[in-house]
Amino acid sequence: MRIAIIGTGYVGLVTGACFSEFGHEVICVDKNEKKILELNTGGIPIFEPGLATMVAKNVQAGRLSFQTNLKSAVESADAVFIGVGTPSRRGDGQADLTFVYEAAEEIGTAISKYTVVVTKSTVPVGTGREVAARIRKNCSTELFDVVSNPEFLREGAAIEDFMRPDRVIVGTQSAQAKKVMEAIYRPLSLIQTPILFTSLESAELTKYAGNAFLATKITFINEIADLCEKVGADVHDVAKGIGLDGRIGRKFLHAGPGFGGSCFPKDTRALYRTSVQEGAPVRIVEAVININEKRKHDMARKVVSACGGSVEGKKIAVLGLTFKPNTDDMRESPSLDIIPTLLSGGAKIYAYDPEGMPEAKKLLENTNFCSNAYEPLEDADAVVIITEWNEFRALDLNRVKEIMKTPVMVDLRNIYEPDEMAKHGFYYHCVGRPQTNTSSNKPEILKNA
Repeated sequence: MRIAIIGTGYVGLVTGACFSEFGHEVICVDKNEKKILELNTGGIPIFEPGLATMVAKNVQAGRLSFQTNLKSAVESADAVFIGVGTPSRRGDGQADLTFVYEAAEEIGTAISKYTVVVTKSTVPVGTGREVAARIRKNCSTELFDVVSNPEFLREGAAIEDFMRPDRVIVGTQSAQAKKVMEAIYRPLSLIQTPILFTSLESAELTKYAGNAFLATKITFINEIADLCEKVGADVHDVAKGIGLDGRIGRKFLHAGPGFGGSCFPKDTRALYRTSVQEGAPVRIVEAVININEKRKHDMARKVVSACGGSVEGKKIAVLGLTFKPNTDDMRESPSLDIIPTLLSGGAKIYAYDPEGMPEAKKLLENTNFCSNAYEPLEDADAVVIITEWNEFRALDLNRVKEIMKTPVMVDLRNIYEPDEMAKHGFYYHCVGRPQTNTSSNKPEILKNA
């Protein structure tokens, strides 16, 4: 199949690379000439494990190419995937569909034969119908069908998610479009991947409902973690206990500083706005949004408390800036709320992240960026782990304690064990687990706090 991908952001680039890996001929289109030049000279504008290798392999094989000319790419395509951004609109949280509709109108002027136009971007219910209407202004109805095919890619594991997904959702009621989509996804059918065909509206809503449910699981376990701290329970045990119930499942039950990234915050807000507009407000999603926003600031207060009630003039080391490991994505990361709150309290911030610092430097003022995990710890009054990168899981604790001014660790991802940290002489704070610190290992400057 000949496929055109509109947009070379996270979704578009991963989709294009993986379709070319399936053996399809793929052209990725973007208006950003600088990005296309970078891709055509072997660069990759985002960090995603395995993506650079896959792109290079398929460019070399002649199955994957990049260009700025939408018209020529669409004219020869059997299917056109819209993979442009749908950021939250300022003010009301609804998805901004400007780029989607611009792409649809351009596609309409370029179609010359029967083409399936697929919305891969995350869009609210009803968008597919509007995309069809905008294409129809410039193109005969008989020449196209619009399909919804939402992505379910986890940043840091996108290649695996695309090549071996839990399911593929396709929203269409056209028999001709269904055949095209079956041909495109035939490699996944051969490994018995469930492919569910639905209406346009059902496919669009499935994406939002899925992300909102996962965000709710995260928020639920975070609330339970707070209760665990009050009653002396261990959130790890509670999460394992409920996760072993097949009706609940183990995934997304990890307490922490709240969810971030390009999907959950944006999609929960968009789903709630849609539900309000339709007169069926999803109140549980509204609560999830509000609790998650508050949690990031609560985590900053946790750091202040660990430092004796004040961070004025104190050097705070921060390990991890991205919203999750194995990505350079800083969008809605908890660090963007935690660090400014600590700075407003008079702290001096020294930070390190394996991949996120180029973007973080654009977003975080008055922050000192370091070259490795140990540099920010030198003479630090406390260290805060915000992102659970693997290289932070096995720090040399003896070295850490030796170079820090005060052995205070606030582990917002629970990657260390409280008993182990107490034995190493740390004043250790985690999330939702029993406090094991005693006066014997509490730093002198905190004993009277």
